Amino acid sequence: MRILLLIGMLLSLSLQAPLAAQANAEAMQEVTVVRMTTSKGTIWVRLYDDTPIHRDNFVKLAKEKFFKKTTFHRVIKDFMIQGGDPYTRMPEKADSIGNGGPGYTLEAEFLAHRIHKRGVLSAARQPDQVNPERRSSGSQFYIVQGNTFTDDQLNAMVQRVRSIPGFEDFSFSEEARTTYKEVGGAPWLDRQYTVFGEVIKGMQVVDWIGGVEVDEKKGHRPLNDVTIRKVKVYTWSEEKFRKKFPDASLD
Repeated sequence: MRILLLIGMLLSLSLQAPLAAQANAEAMQEVTVVRMTTSKGTIWVRLYDDTPIHRDNFVKLAKEKFFKKTTFHRVIKDFMIQGGDPYTRMPEKADSIGNGGPGYTLEAEFLAHRIHKRGVLSAARQPDQVNPERRSSGSQFYIVQGNTFTDDQLNAMVQRVRSIPGFEDFSFSEEARTTYKEVGGAPWLDRQYTVFGEVIKGMQVVDWIGGVEVDEKKGHRPLNDVTIRKVKVYTWSEEKFRKKFPDASLD
């Protein structure tokens, strides 16, 4: 009987160990957060863990101070603000703004649940004609402002997107439809540009930037520079993240 009890205890402990390890791993989950200080204010962004190529690249560039003194070079009100081009800090490259980068592109990371809702951080890229794999720019990014849409507008959008080769089965989930109707965004970009983070604080700054005067003839470039002064990366425990941003999602 004692031998049976001992075997039972050992089996119980062997089952509990991996469960405890899993619980500890979940408790120690880390969250990558970016603080982007601009000439218009501070924007806080959480980078997604399920787009690791883009997350790690953004962290790398931020730590190298790649974004320092660059500007938001393309601003379209109620759509998005775009930055990350190193040419914007190089006077000799003024005529080539919009084409700069670190010298490489990134493999796309399209995920069905990562949609272009208001506030997401996405990677810019070259058009399909020269970039059929839809690889992302190595550094250029945009933050979505976006509008809200009706079901009729979303249905019309689905039909237009389905006319693109490879998108014949395109559709919006019910959750995505609700988000686009209530929160807003840029739904026609789904599955075409990689979404890899979202603003958790500072959307009013995004809206201020989105409202600046621009020169449409120069690719919607702001008349007065909106500069990125600093990008700092933080890696926090989930507990610390929730304390600092109790209303932010970790989905």
